[in-house]
Amino acid sequence: MKPLAGLDPGRSKCGLVLTDASGQWIEQALVLPAESCRQQLEQWQQQNDLGGVILGDGTGSSDWQQWLQTRALPVSVVPEAGSTLAARSRYWQLEPARGWRRLLPQGLRLPPRDYDDVVAQLLLEQHLGRSLARSQGCTNQNLARTAKA
Repeated sequence: MKPLAGLDPGRSKCGLVLTDASGQWIEQALVLPAESCRQQLEQWQQQNDLGGVILGDGTGSSDWQQWLQTRALPVSVVPEAGSTLAARSRYWQLEPARGWRRLLPQGLRLPPRDYDDVVAQLLLEQHLGRSLARSQGCTNQNLARTAKA
């Protein structure tokens, strides 16, 4: 089996995740500017021989589909409806609230960072029909803000 990537497309920033080769774990989770996301996908394709990309059908997805097809990457498009709200809830499962945030009801909590990577993970899970845990060594990078500065 080959690793899969999940992509929550956007014009300014994207969520991107990568599974391990068995498809059981999330190995990397990133929030990147669109151009950096393209570079990361190319790097993963070269290093890991990607089995495909699971793409959300939201903003800019048709441009992403065309770009991925030029890279000979298999693409599966999944609906994104409701994924942002679901990702907010899932964020707190992956990264439990600490400090004063624990005192707020979950519905009032806003994640302290962009969580497009969690949306990408949910899209991938929707496609696979099961939840994926993040590996112990999962790198979680949020480069969207630093790229704007």
